[in-house]
Amino acid sequence: MKGHSLDRIRNIGIIAHIDAGKTTTTEHILFYTGRTHRMGGVDEGTTVTDWMAQERERGITITAAAVTCFWRDHQINIVDTPGHIDFTAEVQRSLRVLDGGVVVFDGMAGVEPQSETVWRQAQRFGVPLVAFVNKMDRLGADFERAVETIRERLVSNPVPVQWPIGREDEFRGVVDLLDMQAVVWTGRLGAEPQRIDIPRELEDIAGAARERAIEQIIETDDELMMLYLEGEEPSGAQLRGALRRATLSGKLQPVLCGSALRNKGIQPLLDAVVDYLPAPTDVPAVQGINPYTDAMESRPADPEAPLAALVFKIATDPYVGRLAFFRVYSGAIETGTRVANTTKERKERVGKLLRMFADRREEIDSLRAGDIGAAPGLKHTFTGDTLCGPSAPIILESISFPEPVISVAVEPRSAADEERLSEGLRRLAEEDPTFVVSTDGETGQTLISGMGELHLEILTDRLKREFGVEGRVSRPRVSYRETITEPAEAQALFNRETGGRPHFARVQLEVSPAPAGEGFVFENELPEESLPDHLVDAVKQGCREAMESGVLVGYAMIDVKVRFIGARYLEETASELAFKVAGTKAFNEAVERAEPVVLEPLMDLEVVTPEEYTGDVMSDLNARGAEIRKMSSRSEGLRAIRAFVPLAKMFGYATMLRSLSQGRGMFTMEFDRYAEVDQQRMHAIIEGGGW
Repeated sequence: MKGHSLDRIRNIGIIAHIDAGKTTTTEHILFYTGRTHRMGGVDEGTTVTDWMAQERERGITITAAAVTCFWRDHQINIVDTPGHIDFTAEVQRSLRVLDGGVVVFDGMAGVEPQSETVWRQAQRFGVPLVAFVNKMDRLGADFERAVETIRERLVSNPVPVQWPIGREDEFRGVVDLLDMQAVVWTGRLGAEPQRIDIPRELEDIAGAARERAIEQIIETDDELMMLYLEGEEPSGAQLRGALRRATLSGKLQPVLCGSALRNKGIQPLLDAVVDYLPAPTDVPAVQGINPYTDAMESRPADPEAPLAALVFKIATDPYVGRLAFFRVYSGAIETGTRVANTTKERKERVGKLLRMFADRREEIDSLRAGDIGAAPGLKHTFTGDTLCGPSAPIILESISFPEPVISVAVEPRSAADEERLSEGLRRLAEEDPTFVVSTDGETGQTLISGMGELHLEILTDRLKREFGVEGRVSRPRVSYRETITEPAEAQALFNRETGGRPHFARVQLEVSPAPAGEGFVFENELPEESLPDHLVDAVKQGCREAMESGVLVGYAMIDVKVRFIGARYLEETASELAFKVAGTKAFNEAVERAEPVVLEPLMDLEVVTPEEYTGDVMSDLNARGAEIRKMSSRSEGLRAIRAFVPLAKMFGYATMLRSLSQGRGMFTMEFDRYAEVDQQRMHAIIEGGGW
């Protein structure tokens, strides 16, 4: 494989709402770049990036798949990500290591809920974006309206660089607004786009659209603005250069259109990836902390610099076993060398390096700055870990994931299945940071927690297929949380003889509500040096462990601030054990006095239904305790309803919505926040244990 200089590498993700056409777009990119010789189809289950059995059966993307292809002498590393909200962690970790993104929109629906989520995530990571309005051949597709939804709902600055030729089933090409030429696709495969003159009936519309695009672009470039004001018309190359700079800075987002399924619009999209999205050299040097000095250090995108790589995914491969996927930010990693995992403080030997092509792989000798690849056999390495050279240690910022909101209990059907079940759960939890395995303290049952019903359904299906485990699965359980609503104080004493010596500690704490999202906050208010640091740490550890099980139902606590305001100890009887236990007791007593409450996951729901069923859908949502936020019209007589609704009321909703809308309604929902439950529900949860 020929190496490419850093400025000719693009690391991009294909991201979108479910069913907008991401995987189809990726398939056609692979075909036109020569990586495949036949275009796969989602409906036929023959796609490259949707390679898991569950993906092909359901026609959805579940796991992010990495592929490498080449266009205009540029190497493009693509990650095709899921659109379903239950698999949002796959999008989040992909965006963390990618330099740019292509956001695919449905030409009829425009911006949809998961489009908003991935757009926000991309902006949080500072990822420049190109928008591709897909499915322009569908009934009701409207390019102008889709662009307007991007501008309004995403509060962004989209700039159309193309205009569609023909509407719906007569869509046959696009007008390139920067070069003012028409591009049309003929033939079944659309492999050879033809550049022709703009159709006469579109000249005025395209001219007006070009003027608007030029105005948006030159507003971001003082030099072009001066030329334009002096009456000089900027060339296509000048406009592309200015648009590239504006895209990299996040000021503008180029918008293209096409129909991936009908083989129209893919080649210009590839050109846009090369022209507008960043190379590793366009991205600021990655920052990290030196674990020995705690100093902030940077690593430039340079193969000659010290190695710094971030592991963003662990996967189980049927042929080579456990695979660690990573992005190399600086330096190079070679087969046969040893690297340091600074996060785990372990050394790892790199026996093999692989460039991935979805579920296939190519063995290579080295990966350099800007590359994305994988290595088997890294036993101590997990998602979010940093790999670096032993002589230049650095820890890059890890990847944070949302907490799971739904649980089920799973039991093996026989004693023989027990070991396979625990091994399967361990390996699946290694792969997926939003999949958590725990044990119910009261019943001893194994609980598996995830982001939604589909997420857990897929995981239990994988247990059966990949690990041969038939498990009994309980009905879903909501992952409630507990918190406090008032400040309160308590003190506790520990005075006991254990291990043949006396242990004594007295601890006084104050607890109060912390801002939403803070989790656990601990402040030591004791006079300086009045208590040794290791005993303060023991109190903090006792409080942290007490947070794991609240006082009402035993759910984990969130958003609690603890002030350590008093302590008494005798040097000869003080111990970490005594202060940890006293800290736990004081925390629990203070929490009991601080008006504790139960919190439940509140979901952001969007239901799209034909207008004639809107009344029935609304009545059902009201019965589920939904807070209706917004209703809007969609094309083709559809209505979109946005609402907040408790997760506990939404189990089995897919079946109910099909019944209410004669199979024509669709819904998506994602976790929004934890909210306090009312007194009646709280008593029911406390009495029923949440099941």
